[in-house]
Amino acid sequence: MGKLTAYQIQHAKKPGLHGDGGGLYLQVKASGAKSWIFRYRVEGKLRNHGLGSTSLLSLAEAREKALACRKLRLEGIDPIEAKKQARIEAQLEAARAMSFRDCAETYIEAHKAGWKSNKHADQWRRTLESYVYPVFGELPVADVNVALVMRAIEPIWAEKSETASRTRGRIEMVLDWAKVRGYRQGENPALWKGNLSHLLPARSKVQKVQHHPALPYAELPAFWQKLTAQLGMGAQALRFAILTAARSGEVRGATWSEIDFEQATWTIPDERMKAGKEHRVPLSPPAVALLRELYDTRRGELVFPGARGGRPLSDMSLTAVLRRMERGDVKVHGFRSTFRDWTADCTNAMREVAEAALAHTLNNKVEAAYRRSDLFEKRQELMAEWASYCTGVNGRDILKA
Repeated sequence: MGKLTAYQIQHAKKPGLHGDGGGLYLQVKASGAKSWIFRYRVEGKLRNHGLGSTSLLSLAEAREKALACRKLRLEGIDPIEAKKQARIEAQLEAARAMSFRDCAETYIEAHKAGWKSNKHADQWRRTLESYVYPVFGELPVADVNVALVMRAIEPIWAEKSETASRTRGRIEMVLDWAKVRGYRQGENPALWKGNLSHLLPARSKVQKVQHHPALPYAELPAFWQKLTAQLGMGAQALRFAILTAARSGEVRGATWSEIDFEQATWTIPDERMKAGKEHRVPLSPPAVALLRELYDTRRGELVFPGARGGRPLSDMSLTAVLRRMERGDVKVHGFRSTFRDWTADCTNAMREVAEAALAHTLNNKVEAAYRRSDLFEKRQELMAEWASYCTGVNGRDILKA
């Protein structure tokens, strides 16, 4: 014990190990670098535990560290493994300081580039800020448990079932992300199957289905005549939405580059579709006539520009048309239901054709896998028939005119 001196350490140049006693060695490398090592045996195997550089540890400090290692060996503890465990515990402690809010915000930033729009990220933040952060947003993500998740979603489970279900799913995704990143361990407390399903009634049991108020199709021809008397871009957009049975957002975001007059086709790109899949819409003669009229007076790339240049109409613009017509009892989206009811009651079109016209995805995955065609030609016939019913004018007469 205590064989080395400060002078020897300072002037040691020969590469190798220089023993101080008690398992402590000065290691001199060929490069001249010097460090302290504690040597010991575990089950007959010699191990070298680095204690640090001589530039950081004095001889006295190295001896204190070697003493601590000998005490661990006296307890049967491997100093190297003890150091590894201490590092893991430090990392876990640091992870415990990562709050659920920190994890959620990092998750949103990491994934929003793959989402359809910034609106989706805003929806994430709104639900979390409204229902989750007040309950456990500032708590360590490692401490989130079933009781906390229940406190967040149980109060709105029956009253706002759809919002509650989405909030639960978002909590689940954030916690899965946190586990993969090493910020928490164990099962995900926000899982539904085999977990929250035992504590909450199924969404289908509590959700009140609210259908969009729709105009009965028998009233549509008369409604159409009144609609044609309405002026403004909102009225034009509403007429186009009815003729194409498209969603309001799809219509309001339409651009001239999506319109093919020669083929009488409107191709909506996948990023603007609810299902994320490109959708071709056959344009009936009345729809083409409406577009040609707008094209002659166009003032930008948008088919239905809003009052502010370069920006599309707001959703309220179409709703305002209905209010001016004193039809506040009807919703814009409801005209898709009007079209679907008319198709079922008044035509011989197959269900698949009607669903394709509405750009609905098939729930049956096997059927969807084999359905490669978009039934475009059959939809052309259906949409022409629909336009004739709405307007009371034969499509051929419009083309001749």
